[in-house]
Amino acid sequence: MTPLRTALLQGPGGVPGSTADSLDALDRAAREAAAGGARLLVASEMYLTGYAIGERVAELAEPADGPGGEAVSRIAAEHGIAVAYGYPERDGDAVYNSAGLVGPDGARLADYRKTHLYGGFETSAFRPGDTPVVQADLDGVRVGMLVCYDVEFPENVRAHALAGTELLLVPTALMRPYEIVAETLLPARAFENQLYIAYANRCGTEGADGNGDGGAITFAGLSCLAAPDGTVRARAGAGEDLITADVDPGRLRASRADNPYLRDRRPELYASLT
Repeated sequence: MTPLRTALLQGPGGVPGSTADSLDALDRAAREAAAGGARLLVASEMYLTGYAIGERVAELAEPADGPGGEAVSRIAAEHGIAVAYGYPERDGDAVYNSAGLVGPDGARLADYRKTHLYGGFETSAFRPGDTPVVQADLDGVRVGMLVCYDVEFPENVRAHALAGTELLLVPTALMRPYEIVAETLLPARAFENQLYIAYANRCGTEGADGNGDGGAITFAGLSCLAAPDGTVRARAGAGEDLITADVDPGRLRASRADNPYLRDRRPELYASLT
């Protein structure tokens, strides 16, 4: 099976609160990634609006198929590349911290609502999602979705592994000083669950100098594609970047054959965990 070349966009997108800026940056990244042979582009948590937007979350939230989602679909179709991205989703009176996935033809493939909210801002602005595993098929690869803090709970990633996820997409907004998540936890999660993880972070500072009103946050960068053998196939630094690496189903099958973690589980012993 042909590897799925995957690009990760690390950056602030645009000025927090400006969906138009974010879409312009996404269009440029999609064009560059597609020209390099990528079939999938993964952007960060709350990519469309920026993360540190405080009380503007409710104002900027829109349905999955709203104007922002439609614009992402047009970008994907124009460049022939699937796009995963974060956005604040409105569903009636509820607002969710969501991630969407559209295919290279612009068709909407999946939407996931963050289940584990982090900190006072998120718990006050969003309702937690209640569907732990959301998947879609892309070029023969079973793709799953989480958002940021979700991946730090081993139960979430294991649920994806048991459901057959081969590539886990994690739009994120990891802030300093928690670099250990990107540097240590992500490769360990990929290894212990025998899957690929695409972790696309924000970078720079938001909420300062008039950019956003959610308080100053400095993001850690360090986006990465972690492989099931525990290696990191591509890693960004602290600044804006577009990194690319292959998700190889053949290597995944070989790794799963060699690694006994999933086969040697004893679920009958784990009842106390729930």
